[in-house]
Amino acid sequence: MEEIRKFFSNKNSIDAISESENDQTSDYLEVIKAFARITYMSLYVIDYQKQNFEYVSDNPLFLCDHTPHEVETMGYAFYFRHVKKEDLELLFKINELGFEFYENLPVNERKLYTISYDFHLVNESKNTILINHKLTPLFLSAEGKMWKAMCLVSLSHNHSSGNISIVKQGTDEIWNYDLNDNRWIKEEKVKLSEREAEILRLYAQGLTINEIAEKIYVTGDTVKFHRRKLFDKMGVNNITEALSYATNYKLI
Repeated sequence: MEEIRKFFSNKNSIDAISESENDQTSDYLEVIKAFARITYMSLYVIDYQKQNFEYVSDNPLFLCDHTPHEVETMGYAFYFRHVKKEDLELLFKINELGFEFYENLPVNERKLYTISYDFHLVNESKNTILINHKLTPLFLSAEGKMWKAMCLVSLSHNHSSGNISIVKQGTDEIWNYDLNDNRWIKEEKVKLSEREAEILRLYAQGLTINEIAEKIYVTGDTVKFHRRKLFDKMGVNNITEALSYATNYKLI
């Protein structure tokens, strides 16, 4: 399918893999499959040399009414079939932006970075969901190009597509892409106070405002005060979005 070539350029295409490079992948899919069994998220593996999906987990969120094997067979054609047209154009842009950013990183740091963004999937019944997509390198070629990457798919806590960000493992560094100004803006992750993190963890356990107040020896109004500060820090509107944000950026 000629349109699939829009996802690939010299930046993310690999002509050949040596035998020694290939050795690093021995049995790695068994680890991926084990992870797929214990996570609520969908995941799949992209092979940039073969330009296809090497593995797709059995999770209905990403499959759009197909079997994992069907999605593996479709590969990038899956996007053309199940992504809204305007979001498909966005994916082309994100693909280009991400690899341009990646190309400027030191080779020895490239595996530390993860790109995150949101787009809409449309299933066979024409129902639309906004998903969050995270992509991180698994293996690099000898030249430092991304050879294989793992993608995690979950429901987005946002309300529209885009929301493009890149984070570096082990740091508070985060780069957000401004689609209006067409530039990356470097920021730091939101920092939670000890009390804010504690309240979020208790919410994650399913406790109510009154139960949280009793547990941490404060009033319900105090819990509400901290919750409002959390919403303002994260730019979210409710506790469900706050928990999703905190999980997404590993804040709790």
